[in-house]
Amino acid sequence: MEAHRPPGKERAKNLASPPGCADAVAGHARPPGCADAAGALGTHWGARMREARGRGRRTRAWPPGWGRGRWASGVGHPRSVLPPSSAAAGDGLSAQHRMASGSSNGEPSTAPQANRWYDLRLGSSCRDLLGRQASSLHWTSLLVLAYQSCGVVYGDLSTSPLYVYKGTFSGSLHRFLDEETVFGVFSVVFWTVTLIPLLKYVFIVLSADDNGEGGTFALYSLLVRHAKFSLMPNQQAADEELSAYYRPGYSTEETPILKALRNFLEKHRKSRTFLLLMVLFGASLVIGDGVLTPAMSVLSSFSGLQVHSSALTHGEVVLLSCIVLVCLFTLQHWGTRRVAFLFAPVVVLWLLLLAALGIYNIAVWNPRVLRALSPYYVVRFFQRTGRTADLALDLARRSCCSWPFTAASINACFAQIQQVAFVGLIYPCLVLQYMGQAAFLSKSPDCNIHFIFFESIPRPVFWPVLVIATLAAIVGSQAVISATFSIVRQCTALGCFPRVKIVHTSNRIHGQIYSPEINWILMLVCLGVTVGFRDTDLIGNAYGMACAGVMVVTTLLMALVMIFVWQQGFILAAMFLLAFGSVECVYLSAALMKVPQGGWLPLALSLVVVAVMYVWHYGTRRRHLFDVQNKVSLKWLHALGPSLGIVRVPGIGLIYSELATGVPAIFSHFVTNLPAFHQVLVFVCVKAVPIPHVRCYERHLIGRIGPREFRMYRCVIRHGYKDVPGDDNDFENDLVVRIAEFVHMEAAANADDPRNSDASVEGRMAVVNRPFDLSRTGLLMQAPLPNPEDNIVVRAATAAATTADSSKTETIQSLQTMYEAESPGFAIRRRIRFEIDDSTSESMDPAVKEELSALVEAKHAGVAYIMGHSYIKARKSSSIIKKLAIDVAYTFLRKNCRGPAVALNIPHISLIEVGMIYYV
Repeated sequence: MEAHRPPGKERAKNLASPPGCADAVAGHARPPGCADAAGALGTHWGARMREARGRGRRTRAWPPGWGRGRWASGVGHPRSVLPPSSAAAGDGLSAQHRMASGSSNGEPSTAPQANRWYDLRLGSSCRDLLGRQASSLHWTSLLVLAYQSCGVVYGDLSTSPLYVYKGTFSGSLHRFLDEETVFGVFSVVFWTVTLIPLLKYVFIVLSADDNGEGGTFALYSLLVRHAKFSLMPNQQAADEELSAYYRPGYSTEETPILKALRNFLEKHRKSRTFLLLMVLFGASLVIGDGVLTPAMSVLSSFSGLQVHSSALTHGEVVLLSCIVLVCLFTLQHWGTRRVAFLFAPVVVLWLLLLAALGIYNIAVWNPRVLRALSPYYVVRFFQRTGRTADLALDLARRSCCSWPFTAASINACFAQIQQVAFVGLIYPCLVLQYMGQAAFLSKSPDCNIHFIFFESIPRPVFWPVLVIATLAAIVGSQAVISATFSIVRQCTALGCFPRVKIVHTSNRIHGQIYSPEINWILMLVCLGVTVGFRDTDLIGNAYGMACAGVMVVTTLLMALVMIFVWQQGFILAAMFLLAFGSVECVYLSAALMKVPQGGWLPLALSLVVVAVMYVWHYGTRRRHLFDVQNKVSLKWLHALGPSLGIVRVPGIGLIYSELATGVPAIFSHFVTNLPAFHQVLVFVCVKAVPIPHVRCYERHLIGRIGPREFRMYRCVIRHGYKDVPGDDNDFENDLVVRIAEFVHMEAAANADDPRNSDASVEGRMAVVNRPFDLSRTGLLMQAPLPNPEDNIVVRAATAAATTADSSKTETIQSLQTMYEAESPGFAIRRRIRFEIDDSTSESMDPAVKEELSALVEAKHAGVAYIMGHSYIKARKSSSIIKKLAIDVAYTFLRKNCRGPAVALNIPHISLIEVGMIYYV
């Protein structure tokens, strides 16, 4: 089911909070280690809460103390509550921190606060407050953050002076090396850098970040969330309740024209498919940049060795560049955490050297170059040379080539920080360097244009500048490679790329990742490009083609974001599209003219990558549609009775499926061939939502399937496209605690409103967070000591487990012993025991106690993971193209990518795979 917004959703007005709730943020359930931005807000919360506005919804009241969960409907309209915290419940808040909900007309309720709930979008207020904090950062903190971002974001862009003028004058423009022409080239470079990177990207595109993430997929995720542009049917209405789902200030009120355009795009599948293909094309160009940028930067920097070393041949320069590239890609395995602190100093030192060299060349060679800042020289240049197309290509691919890829690599950086870094350091340093090279070239027309940058360096500082240039090229290449890994992970999370191995290279910084398969593929292609082209002009043509394509895709997506996300109207979006789109189309048309001279490479790479991504997305979507259409009927399930018509064996069965609602066909297929199943069944769905990160306390949705005596539950685990599924090393015990929490929440809701017990059980789910105080669930958890022999309780539990496992064969026991020896963490987690808390069992509802006892007993018997091992085949009546896509391409990708069990970190000793054939 695709996400939709129920009609009539409007922002609640005048949601005021009583005084004294400045520390209320501490009452929200935030597990230890969960990096919630609200935690940094501290005492600002009380003052800001009065200004916060949330989405108005009718809430479901819960008794005090059960406020860590929120109801969310997976079928109807989403309903969420953020309940008050109770000091008696162990959350550390006193009664003065409880907040009363506003009534429907905005007036405060007069009901007792102990049983009232407030209806506030925590995420929206947090984002608003974070935005205010970012704008109110102290100038010293802002400068420090801007300094640190230079090494991560601008390493690639800072190396562009190595090859801009070389590529511009290496062609037919070489015969126009007089002062006026050189000034005209610099003027066009200056205005191109001003319009595209400075105006478009820094001040417009960076403002459309997706909670700190940039790039084509970030823009696409914004469109998917604010309109029904997604082709994947696994989105729920409950996903809209995530705090980071909607952009702050978004309103559901639409003009008739906007509503008509939205309906057209949502109803016509071909328009959504075209939008997806456009996004995939832009992402593939960014992935291709991971090949072109290292080859271009490293080869350009090492070519400077030939300026003062005539004995060094070009082949030796290429060989030396290949050696450095091999070392660069090989070091990705160990990560950059030990040398990352050097990135920012290297880039900043390099930029300062560029500025100093530019000022030196201006003062020594030709101070009149300052006149070229006037656009008059642009007009004169075009009138004199007439090389509009070639010049547009050269400027697009050289003076601002890195910016489309730079925007894609931004990760959790405020736009204000990037604006300070670019306006205060990057932009003036690059302009001074371009101006200095123009001053030198205007007075030295006989210099070797292939080494124009190194020719303009004074001889006493040549070798230090060469060393810094090489280091800057390596840093820039490293930033692009890391951005490529990030793009691949985004595509994988959104179902547009086969599953690959993702390794975290840093325990402290979550964003530093590494993918072995992608890394070695990039290295081989990069070496092939370096050895095959051997010339930075040809690589520059390919680089310019990729740059022009990404710029056009970004402009089109930004126009849609202005309409559907920012809601700024058609006139502003049309002006943006006309102003920048017309210029970039000229760049793109000029880049297409260079296809025979190297521009074919990014097109070829993009076609291959887009084909892989779309085939995988198409196969994944068809498989999910098959699951949706072949779900097990709940009426059939209810007719079976509590035993489900099969033998219920001790233990917990975790049935993994991509369905967020309903019972998958794998269940009926399993029980048909083996009429036995576990005492407790949990249908687990690990799904990706189109936001970067899902906060820890919003990640798990828990619900019930069928009546209470069926002992069947559902758990939906939501991850953002920057999160890594399967990183929970204590999932089994964590799930038991969350189910126990849900059982208590449901019982309390039924006691408070008996009509809830008669409501439909399917689709009724709650956002359940793991409580700090385990006694709230009525369970006690006994963790094993380092030496279990010293613990009487553990010895007794181990003896009981041994008696229960006496029926197991010696082979299974030996396999389990071997696996526990290889994975000591798994053995420790399996030895954790749960018990019913005697202090609360007397006051506990008998039905709740019985259900918890069955849950604990099943956990002690063991946990089994059941997954479907599906084979996708096209129907016999399908077309040839569909058969090739499904039976050949998708099957090949599925067999050569990582399996879902490995990606989700499921222990293979407890895994059961059920084979099924899907005819789509």
